This record gives sequence, C-alpha cells and structure tokens, in this order.
Amino acid sequence: MKGPAVFDTHDWLARFCCKRMTPSQAIAFIRRHGVVLEAAKGMEPSLAAWIAGSAITGSWWGHPKGHEIYALTQAIEDSQAVLVCMLARKRRTYIHRRLWPAFVHMADRFPPHALDKVTEVHLPSGRHKRVDVPLAEWLPDGVMRQARQLSEEDAMQQIGIWLRRYALLDSH
Repeated sequence: MKGPAVFDTHDWLARFCCKRMTPSQAIAFIRRHGVVLEAAKGMEPSLAAWIAGSAITGSWWGHPKGHEIYALTQAIEDSQAVLVCMLARKRRTYIHRRLWPAFVHMADRFPPHALDKVTEVHLPSGRHKRVDVPLAEWLPDGVMRQARQLSEEDAMQQIGIWLRRYALLDSH
C-alpha cells in the first residue's frame, strides 16, 4: 500500500450505521488505513467519527456513541496489533503493526517520543493518567529485526506520506 486508503463514509454507513462496532472491526479499519487518529480532525481518518458514522462536533465523550467509542479505544490500547502514540501533531494516533518496521526504520526522522507507546492508567480516584513507554521498551524484538532488514526505499514506499506529514523538517 503506497498511502492511506480513502475513507469511504457511504460504504461505512451502508454496513455499520445501526450496529455496534466490534474491536475486530475497529482494528480492521486501522489496518486498512495504516495510520488513524483517535478523534482529532486532521489528515488521517478519525476512529471516533467512523464509529459515530459522521464527524463529531465537540468532544466524543458527549456523543450518543461515546460509551462505544471509549470501549473500542480501550480494546485498541490493549491490542498487540496497534500502537497508540502521539505521531500526528501530538494527537492520539493509531499505527497498525504492519507498518511498525517502516516507522522504526525511519524513527530518527520523527519528533522525539512520537513513536512512544501511550497508555492510560486508571487511578483509584477514577481519573486517568497518561503513561508514555519509550519505543525501545515496548518494541517487540521481531519488529526491530524486520526494521533493520528493510531498505530505506522500501520504508519510504510504505510510510512516505506520513514521513512527509510528520517528520522533522531538518531530518536527513
């Protein structure tokens, strides 16, 4: 895949409008697009908008499907197939595992900590605390091996669009 797939709202509405989304469907959406925003508006598709069926005005917490969106974001955070990070201009971003080797290969071109894993810890008070896990600590060994075997050209072919959008201006 050379770039992100086009988000087809009509296709989604026809198939999922009145059904509850499953974690498998949410992960398939992320896999299809490669890089997805949790809820922010930006150049990538929004998972929250996809679940809701249209763009969300204001916070998704107040949306009628807010509980469903929350449950799915938690399932994604627990998934071994998706990295939750702050790649897209410090917005919560999902990267599917199929792209991890290419992102790791080009990691030095992105802002520091952009590929750190973002998790949430639920405190006894009911509040949530964000915890960032450095890339070197969360990355599976097999992905690092794949990243080392990947040529720069192959990595660029897989993630070039995101490199152009989010890389540091003075990198390489």
